[in-house]
Amino acid sequence: MTPMPATPDHPTGPRRRPSALARAKALPPWSLIAAGAVAGGLIGGVYGLAKPPAYTATAYVVAVPTAKSDPAAALGFATAYGRVATQLAVLGDAQVWAGVPAKTLKSGVRTATSPDAPMVAITATSAHPDLAADMANAVSRALTRHANDTKDDTNVVLQQFARATKPTEPSSASPAVTGLVGASAGGLLGGLALLVRPRRGTGEPDRPAAVPGPAPAADVHGQL
Repeated sequence: MTPMPATPDHPTGPRRRPSALARAKALPPWSLIAAGAVAGGLIGGVYGLAKPPAYTATAYVVAVPTAKSDPAAALGFATAYGRVATQLAVLGDAQVWAGVPAKTLKSGVRTATSPDAPMVAITATSAHPDLAADMANAVSRALTRHANDTKDDTNVVLQQFARATKPTEPSSASPAVTGLVGASAGGLLGGLALLVRPRRGTGEPDRPAAVPGPAPAADVHGQL
């Protein structure tokens, strides 16, 4: 009995596996967005678990004008004190009271001032809640001391308004929040990948464009 020849309806040869590009084209459009969201959520959650929590404490000092000055001058000096609070002259004294190097204070302490009130907010961030409070209080103490050394020239006295207290909760984002942020970013990247994804073909062969034939010969003689 002779073997049946291979025909398009009865293939006898080995079947070719679809390529990765073909499999990618066959996936539904929403799969890229879903995969990106899942991957981003996992990465964000792992990052939130691996990163140590950060604690923030804030101390406040206020500039008070003397009898030879006015509130406008106190407001201007409060802005100036907010800028010099993180300078080495102030941090050099604060590192003794905080028990950490000036470099740690430089990277972990930020100041903020208000255009309406002569107040300076000194915020410290650390992985340890008690250290965050100590850093903020140490910088506010050192800043007050340096400012009052020149009160005879500035006619402004810097006083402590509120001490920093030990924070009870971390100020950094929780793993749930970082996971949601990662999922959002992953879904966005999946949507961008969907825009550049190769489109699935229609399966119909391309037909050559029709070439117009020669126009019928016109009656050059016309009607007599």
